[in-house]
Amino acid sequence: MKLYMVPLAPNPTKVMLYIAEREALGAQMNIEQIVVNTVKGRHKEPAHLARNPFGTVPTLELEDGTYLVESLAIIEYLEDRYPENALLSGSPEARGCARDTERIVDLRLAGLMGAYCHAVNSPLGYPKDETKAAHMEAAMQAPLDYLEEKLGDGRPLLLGTRVSVADCTLQASLQFTRYIEADVFGDRPLLRDWDERYRARPAARAVLRW
Repeated sequence: MKLYMVPLAPNPTKVMLYIAEREALGAQMNIEQIVVNTVKGRHKEPAHLARNPFGTVPTLELEDGTYLVESLAIIEYLEDRYPENALLSGSPEARGCARDTERIVDLRLAGLMGAYCHAVNSPLGYPKDETKAAHMEAAMQAPLDYLEEKLGDGRPLLLGTRVSVADCTLQASLQFTRYIEADVFGDRPLLRDWDERYRARPAARAVLRW
C-alpha cells in the first residue's frame, strides 16, 4: 500500500500518527509514504487527480489498485485490515465514546484550527483575515473546554491510558498551529500537559516536525 501525504497538513498527519502508533503496538503495515507537494501544486496535477479526483491528501492506494481518500475512512480500513491491538477496542460503550470524542475533535475543533491558521498566516498564501481569525478563535473555546474537562480526572490521554484516534486527530491539528507560531490553548493547563505528554511519545517524535 501507498499513502500519499504532505507532512504539515492535519489530515495526512492524523493518518501518519495513527500508522506510527499502530506500528509501535506491533502492527506490520509496510505502507510506503509518498509526499505530494501541495505548496508546488502537485496535488492538482493529473497524476494525483487520477488517484483522488478532489485533489486532496491523504490518499491511500490499496493493493488492488483502488483508493481511499478520506482520513477517517483510511484509519477505519486499517483498523479492520489489522485488527490485532487496534486502537478502537473495548466495550460498545467505550468504542462509542472513542468515536464520539474523535468526531468532536475533528468536526468541532480541527476544522476551526485549520481555518484560523490560514486566516492568521496561511502556508498556502491565503490573505490574512483578522475578523475570520477572531471568529474561529471564539468558536474553538467550547470544544477546548470540553477536552480540558475530560482530562480533569487525571487521565494521561484523551480516552484514558491508551492512545486513541482522537489523540492523533488533535495533535495533527496542533502541529499546524505550532507551524504558524499560534497558541490556541489559553488557560488550560491539562491540555498543555497532555500536549507535552503526547509529543514525547515515540510515534509523535517519528512523525511530527513542528
